[in-house]
Amino acid sequence: MQSIESDVTPTKAEKQHPMLKLALELGPLLVFFFGNLRGEWLVEKIPALAAVGGPLFVATALFMAATVASLVISKIVFHHLPVMPLVSGAVVLIFGSLSIWLQDETFIKMKPTIVNTLFGATLLIGLLFGRSLLGYVFNAAFQLDDAGWKKLTLRWGLFFLVLAVLNEVVWRNFSDAAWVNFKVWGTMPITILFTLSQMPLIMRHTISEQTPETDK
Repeated sequence: MQSIESDVTPTKAEKQHPMLKLALELGPLLVFFFGNLRGEWLVEKIPALAAVGGPLFVATALFMAATVASLVISKIVFHHLPVMPLVSGAVVLIFGSLSIWLQDETFIKMKPTIVNTLFGATLLIGLLFGRSLLGYVFNAAFQLDDAGWKKLTLRWGLFFLVLAVLNEVVWRNFSDAAWVNFKVWGTMPITILFTLSQMPLIMRHTISEQTPETDK
């Protein structure tokens, strides 16, 4: 089995442990939120964390550790690494390390911007070359005609870019606490609502599976 698969191709292990899969996806974000909220308390309890910096830097260090742990556990238990968490995790490690090393919060704050722009640009550029790349990710979940994949790919590409813009607006104009809250509690509900809003399009363009007739 390939080590990197689509995010919507459930393995047997994922079907058996759905709550663990959800915990591995949400866990790092919750660790990040807690680290920022209780950063000073954590430094008091673990003085070594003081070398990392302020609460946001402590949260970033914990976020990086939780992300690595999540990917490792996902590989061990589910035998594959989902594409989007893998890419996001790589950016977390790169920008998180830069943030702590340079003591500059800008890098970790720009991580969602970079990731969403990367995903959005990839989908839209693929369309320019006649490729509906979203089909490679969601093909295991449902079958659409060519027009459906093109429309869905365009919408997701634009949606990722909107998320990138939203992240820039929030971190540049609001407090660190507001940005962390938006990152943890805002982005996911927005994504879920957007996903649900695409169901009418998916239903219109779904290709009915035709089962072969068996001889009687």
